[in-house]
Amino acid sequence: KVGAAAVLDQDGALSGMVSERDLLRSVGHGVDPSTTSVAEVMTRDPYTLAVDDTVAASLELFRTHRFRHLPVMDGARVAGILSIRHVVRVAHIEEVQPGGTPAPPALAPRGLEGVAVAQTAIGDVRGEEGFFHYRGYNAVDLARRCSFEQVWHLLMDGTLPDDATLATFTAETVAARQLPGGVEDLLPQVAALPGYTPLTALRSAVSLAAAASGVQPTLDLAPAQLRAEALRLTALVPVLLMRLHRHHLGLPPVDPDPDLGYAAAYLQMLTGERPGERAARALEQYLILTMDHGFNSSTFTARVITSTGSDIGSALTGALGALAGPLHGGAPSRALAMLDAIGTPDRTEAYLREEVSAGHRLMGFGHRVYKTDDPRSTLLREVASELGGEQVAFARHVEDTALRVLAALKPGRRLYTNVEFYAGVVMNSVGIPPEMFTPTFACSRTVGWSAAIAEQASDNRLIRPSALYIGPEPPRPLPHGYGAALQTARLAG
Repeated sequence: KVGAAAVLDQDGALSGMVSERDLLRSVGHGVDPSTTSVAEVMTRDPYTLAVDDTVAASLELFRTHRFRHLPVMDGARVAGILSIRHVVRVAHIEEVQPGGTPAPPALAPRGLEGVAVAQTAIGDVRGEEGFFHYRGYNAVDLARRCSFEQVWHLLMDGTLPDDATLATFTAETVAARQLPGGVEDLLPQVAALPGYTPLTALRSAVSLAAAASGVQPTLDLAPAQLRAEALRLTALVPVLLMRLHRHHLGLPPVDPDPDLGYAAAYLQMLTGERPGERAARALEQYLILTMDHGFNSSTFTARVITSTGSDIGSALTGALGALAGPLHGGAPSRALAMLDAIGTPDRTEAYLREEVSAGHRLMGFGHRVYKTDDPRSTLLREVASELGGEQVAFARHVEDTALRVLAALKPGRRLYTNVEFYAGVVMNSVGIPPEMFTPTFACSRTVGWSAAIAEQASDNRLIRPSALYIGPEPPRPLPHGYGAALQTARLAG
C-alpha cells in the first residue's frame, strides 16, 4: 500500500522515483514486469522538496503539476516521500497570524480541481493514464466480463459475488422493483406536468418513492438498514423512469419481467418486448461503465447532502439535480445531435472547423479529468462496432475528423473522445430515444451514488467548507435616511 518510492543509485543518491502510475503505464504498454528494471520505467530527475520547505510550497507543486508524490531531500540525502494525501490532511489546519488573529482560509482552485476532499474505497479515476477502477478492479475489464448485478454487488457490498451470493443478491434486487403504495397513482400526474422532461420527472418520482418508503435520516440508520434502503431505491429508479416515460406517451406501463436482469428488464419496460441478447448486453456494458467515476459533481453532491445526516432519498434527488446539468450528464444526446447536424461525411470537416473556430464545444470530445483516451469511450467504440449500422460507421468518420481538426486548431490541448460520444450511438442503436439518454445514465449512476452515500454515512463528518468574501469592505453604513419612512410608520402605529 505504498504509492511511490524513491530510487537510489549505488551511492545512495536520488536517481528517480517510481510510482503506481509509472508501473500501471508500463504494464499497459506491454512491459514484462518480471524482466524489466525499475530504471526503465521510473520518472527520472523528479521534482523534489527540501525538508524545510513549507506545506504551502508543496501544495503549489502538487496543484501546478498534478503530482501525487514528491521526494523530500535533506541536502543530498532522501529524507522521505511526501504524498498529496499528507498535504490534504494538514491543509485544513487554521494558521494564525502575528497577534493571534486567525488567517483567512486558503482559496482552493476554481472548481476544486486537484483538491482531494475525502477518502474513498469505492473507486478512482487516473486521468493521465486513461484508467479508472471500481474497488481496485479495472472498470473496463468488469464491463467486458461481468453482469450488471455482479458489479452492483461489488460497489454496494465490496466484493465480487460467487454464484450463490449472486443468486441471493439478484433475488433481492428483483423483489425491490415493487413500487411502494400510493406512488403508482401519482406517476401519471407527474408525467403530465407542464415542461415535462424525463430527468426532472424522475427526480420528482424518486422523491415521492423515498417518502412513500419511509426512508429515515442516514444519521439514525445502522449500516444494514441503510443498505436495504439504498438497494430498494436503486432498483426502483428504472421502474419509475419507464413508467413516467410510457405515461407521458399515453402508453400503459410495463411491469419488469422478474426473469430478466437489470439491463434486459430496462429495455423490456421501455418497449414492452423482450430485447435481443446482443442489445441487452450492449446496454449492460454501457451501464457498468457509468456506475461510478470518482468524485464527479453528482457524487459529491450526494455526499454533501448525506454529510448533513439527511435521508438517502434527499441525497439521490440532489444527485439527480446535479446530473441534469448539460456539463455533467446531458452530453450523450447532444453528441448524437451533432452527428445529425453534420448529416453526411462530405460535410464533416467543414462543420467541425466552423464550430471549433467559433469557440463552440464539440460535444463528446474533451474531459475534465482524462488527458488521454477515455477508457469508457474505447470500449463503447467496440460495442458500437459490434452492433453495426450506418450510424456507427459515420460516427467513426466524425471521430477521426474531429480529432484531426482539434489537433490542428487547438494544439497542445490533448482533447480526446469521451464517453458521451459513443454512449449516444450505443443507446440509439439499442432503441433508447435521445431524450432518455441522460436518465439512462442516471439509472446506472444511482449504484455509485448509493455506494458513496453508504460510505459517507459510515464515517461521517459534516462537509462545511469556507468561502473568501470579496465584496465591499464591512461594516457599511446604511444610506442617509434609509428606512426612515418605515420607522415613522411604526411609531405612528
